[in-house]
Amino acid sequence: MSIALHPVIAEVTERLRQRSRDTRAAYLARIDAAGAAGTHRERLSCGNLAHGFAACAPHDKAMLREGHTPNLGIVTSYNDMLSAHQPYERYPSLIREVARQAGVTAQVAGGVPAMCDGVTQGRAGMELSLFSRDLIAMATAVSLSHDMFDGVLYLGICDKIVPGLLIGALSFGHLPGIFVPGGPMPSGITNEQKSKVRQAYAEGKATRAELLEAEAAAYHAPGTCTFYGTANSNQMLMEIMGLHLPGASFVAPDTPLRDALTAEAVRRVAALSEHGDAHLPLGYIIDERAIVNGVVGLHATGGSTNHLLHLVAIARAAGIQLRWDDFDALSSVVPLLARVYPNGYADVNQFHEAGGMGFLIDQLLGAGLLHGDVRTVFGTGLDGYAQTPVLGEDGTLRWEPVAKESGNRGVLRGAAEPFRADGGLRMLSGNLGRAVIKVSSVPEDRQVIEAPAVVFHDQDDVRKAFERGELNRDFVAVVRFQGPRAMGMPELHKLTPTLGVLQDRGYRIALLTDGRMSGASGRVPAAIHVTPEAEAQGPIAKIRDGDVIRLDATNGTLEVLVDAAEFAARAPATADLSAHHSGMGRELFGLFRQAAVEADLGAGVL
Repeated sequence: MSIALHPVIAEVTERLRQRSRDTRAAYLARIDAAGAAGTHRERLSCGNLAHGFAACAPHDKAMLREGHTPNLGIVTSYNDMLSAHQPYERYPSLIREVARQAGVTAQVAGGVPAMCDGVTQGRAGMELSLFSRDLIAMATAVSLSHDMFDGVLYLGICDKIVPGLLIGALSFGHLPGIFVPGGPMPSGITNEQKSKVRQAYAEGKATRAELLEAEAAAYHAPGTCTFYGTANSNQMLMEIMGLHLPGASFVAPDTPLRDALTAEAVRRVAALSEHGDAHLPLGYIIDERAIVNGVVGLHATGGSTNHLLHLVAIARAAGIQLRWDDFDALSSVVPLLARVYPNGYADVNQFHEAGGMGFLIDQLLGAGLLHGDVRTVFGTGLDGYAQTPVLGEDGTLRWEPVAKESGNRGVLRGAAEPFRADGGLRMLSGNLGRAVIKVSSVPEDRQVIEAPAVVFHDQDDVRKAFERGELNRDFVAVVRFQGPRAMGMPELHKLTPTLGVLQDRGYRIALLTDGRMSGASGRVPAAIHVTPEAEAQGPIAKIRDGDVIRLDATNGTLEVLVDAAEFAARAPATADLSAHHSGMGRELFGLFRQAAVEADLGAGVL
């Protein structure tokens, strides 16, 4: 029996479709024109083509000379400094071998940079993090610019990497493509144990050696970090938007099932090519329905606030004008079905074992909260994703329907018994502009904070004030000049242990910033992505120490309680950012800063 689509889902989708009518039509016309010419490799000059296959194995070279079978490009973010990306080292060899068995060819088209926010957290390199997304998109386009490929396998996992790859892929949206995940590392010490040591260290009650031991026990093997931050939110999005194979997101690295899923992705992208029997360009998969499905998945899982930036930019790359208002409207009707750290005790391995993406999608479809009639790389609608992959004893990969009951109700629940009625991502607006807050793990009695401002221009100054004993009171920490134009919009997670300690002492505190807090936002109420940013002379630049700030996540308001005429007459503060604009490669990103758009338009420059 067909399930009726929830009226708010239908309304938001239609509004999005109408708003994007012209830009989406222009995008589709562009990729149709690119695809109409057929396989571009056949039109390369002899010199061009010879360069393209010069280093190939003899069998592959012969097939490329003929030019009548698919040649698959591999765009990889492999490096062995990122635990999540280290497993990709052997993927090209595996993909080439499977391609040969399938009668096609595959080549590494190019690599994209892949930095780790976990390594750069609180360091100068973090100021390059958000802009790396746009650089990755550009590198993806460069990789595909040789007209050698009929389909693409995108290898990426973490923070800005998947959004950058997808934005670049949409620029070449006439080509079919599949995103190929690597899987999470095995569970280490619990996230609560790790957090307790971090807070103890912030209070001077744990040594650096003890802290390092805890961190090394948490991040300890190849694979994605197991908390539900941006990296794992990326994997959820690629699956619920139909760009992964069903159930592929959270299968462990370097296992027979993982290899079988990767091999099947090779065969599928060949079938999706113009030479295959199921031709489907990637640009036609990512439509208004897929974007809405992505936002629904983000709400239902309490996903990363970074996607308030990334999904907007991804949609724009497909000619779709997604806005924060759409997130807000959908948040009111999408229930929270998953509790994964920092929104609960579990990690993504426990989420996967409880039923994972298949169970989640099945429940959302059954509640009318997802568009089931979408295109996917699997060749079905989204109902094909309410399955789990299984490897038979003979090595044959198959999919089986998911269970109708969660394997762990403390981690994953059905739509009829959610953890909360909404997804916990909310928009704030008022005389300080607009902001985002994630309340899924904020205590109910802390969702409205009214307290005097303490203004900082650097997150390290918050820690120093804490160490001097100046913050043992109710306050709102205003950390400004962190936006994309100012410093590239770094994440400010160094603040989390300090603010967490103060909240545990009973003080009513909050954070207000034009920077980011990512998917690991925790128990402290944090109004982030404030726009307009301070460097653009937004209202946040006019706040002074002692001004009373009211952050009301219940009613969605963010205000400074100062006489309106007085506040309007104030001159905005300025900051000397020269030290943040040079050194450590930062001068190379000057054009990115100058062209950066506001947070509610997706930040970045693309």
